[in-house]
Amino acid sequence: MKKSTNWMNNPIFVPDNTTMKLILLFVMDKMEIPLTEDSIIDICTSRNNWLRYMDCKDCMWQLLEIGYLAKTNMGDADRYNITYEGRNCLSNFYLKIPISTREEITTFAKENRMDFKRAQEYVGNYFKNNDGSYTISLKIKDPLEAQNLFELKIVYPSRKAAIEATKKWKNVAPQIFENVYETLLFEDEDKK
Repeated sequence: MKKSTNWMNNPIFVPDNTTMKLILLFVMDKMEIPLTEDSIIDICTSRNNWLRYMDCKDCMWQLLEIGYLAKTNMGDADRYNITYEGRNCLSNFYLKIPISTREEITTFAKENRMDFKRAQEYVGNYFKNNDGSYTISLKIKDPLEAQNLFELKIVYPSRKAAIEATKKWKNVAPQIFENVYETLLFEDEDKK
């Protein structure tokens, strides 16, 4: 993974609090999906060093407080999204973010958006049954509602098989959902 060439590696540019908030708004705008706090921190601090951990947490809280970010409870975790007011602020002041940082954020978002979407929306878990088999619970979560769009439970004979199926879920969930949905939809129409 390429480390960014941002301000932490360049002591000539040290962002102020306003610039850090703009960087966070820019990330949220470019990702185009609601994100968990852990995902935001991972994107801005661990993977890219655009912000320091405590600065990121502080900026999130401040942006939420003034209404530039909105928090939605999704049952399992809160998700954050940029608001209209946040986008309006960003459109007026985004030039305060260095162009190199804007380019890095834009590139990162294009390359990683779907991975973050899958990780948050396509959830798979497994648990051991009394008879020694394992049940996997595969879900597609609605990104805007606190409910599941789709849930499937399957019993597997071994832990290894359950783990493999759970790992595959994030890549195959859309196709499985589409096949089930279309099969059920067209079967109902054929009976009419």
